[in-house]
Amino acid sequence: MAVGGILLTGFEPFGGDGINPSLEVARALDGMRIEDTLVQAECLPCVFDEAGRRLESLLIERRPALVLCLGLAGGRAAVTVERVAINVDDARIPDNAGRKPEDAPIVPDGPAAYFSTLPVKAIVQALRGVGIPAAVSDSAGTFVCNHVFYALMNHLSRFLPESHGGFIHLPYLPEQVTDRPETPSMALTMQADAIRLALGVAWRTGGKG
Repeated sequence: MAVGGILLTGFEPFGGDGINPSLEVARALDGMRIEDTLVQAECLPCVFDEAGRRLESLLIERRPALVLCLGLAGGRAAVTVERVAINVDDARIPDNAGRKPEDAPIVPDGPAAYFSTLPVKAIVQALRGVGIPAAVSDSAGTFVCNHVFYALMNHLSRFLPESHGGFIHLPYLPEQVTDRPETPSMALTMQADAIRLALGVAWRTGGKG
């Protein structure tokens, strides 16, 4: 099967929240087209190994040319484009299956880290250019987001080297912080615009930039 198409993933809610902006954004963009290329959105479970397996099955089935995984980084004020995934699971809180790994490798004997193959700085520049707060991040954490990011780049490196992908963290939605007015948030419409623009930049540059 030829490589093609765009895969966009978000996570189910976790940590007691009833909503996850990554999933809401993915749903909002599902079925749209980036330069005549279909975006297909999927929900990943917020469970360490299960999320990685689900993503891998999607990659095997669809062989997308571009993959962007989204996650929530509560407390961040900007859309943050992740630069590097590290080979460790170390959970501060349990995942949705109650698992709380500590200092565990994602892929035993795998590389210590993978870099995103998205045009990280070009995406940030493009978002800032239209007034959307954005930044490069050098840490995707050690929770399920980083697990998925590492699993993605490991699979692309081994089986789909002509494809490119990466991870972007999103802030809280305003409705998630109504009782925490000091906590940063961003409207869903702005988050969706940011990811639509990020996908366009990544698609046009072929993962370089």
